[in-house]
Amino acid sequence: MLLQFDRLANQQADRVGIEINSLVIAGWAGRDAAAIEHHIEELAALGVPRPSTTPLYYRVAAQTLTQEGRLTVLGPDSSGEVEPVIVAMADGLWIGIGSDHTDRKAEASGIALSKQLCGKPVGSRLWSYASVEDHWDELVLRSWATIDGKRVLYQESPVSSLRTPRDLIRRHTGSDTLPAGTLMFCGTPGAIGGIRPATRFEMELSDPVLGRKLTHGYDIDVLPVVS
Repeated sequence: MLLQFDRLANQQADRVGIEINSLVIAGWAGRDAAAIEHHIEELAALGVPRPSTTPLYYRVAAQTLTQEGRLTVLGPDSSGEVEPVIVAMADGLWIGIGSDHTDRKAEASGIALSKQLCGKPVGSRLWSYASVEDHWDELVLRSWATIDGKRVLYQESPVSSLRTPRDLIRRHTGSDTLPAGTLMFCGTPGAIGGIRPATRFEMELSDPVLGRKLTHGYDIDVLPVVS
């Protein structure tokens, strides 16, 4: 899947295209056992079975990635969740933002299946991971969902609630890096008020140390389920 990114490193900006040939979604990626249990119970309320271990790494078709401003889904039972994403390129690791948009009804039957059924929106801007690694825990994730016509704060948490990208990479590969052409979703905080569908989803990764933000948003079009 060819994606285009605007990158920023050491005050130098460029625009690159990269073929993503491996998409990995790190699930149950929290640092705190209580927070992980909260998210497990949050999904259990929707009928989602408990994971066999944490974290888990789901392989998903790279063709599900999208940078468009609209996402089409089947049925009314899907929802987004904001996550940091790591993009591995020949010149190192880059940090971005994405939404692991998931069909929650299908998730009750199988998480791996559900993750294949929805597009995975990602933003078009990246920071070098080296520029944030030393103050990673200061970064903040937020999302807003438009529900019943009202825009509400849906998620808000420092990324310190999640395992660091470097930790997730080591647990997945046994090394400090990912093969070039890999994109990894790095986990999500719980939803404020519980998981629920929306007509629009907006997300943000804020870096208060360097005074900048990564943002992305998309509208959700729902196709009817017919049989």
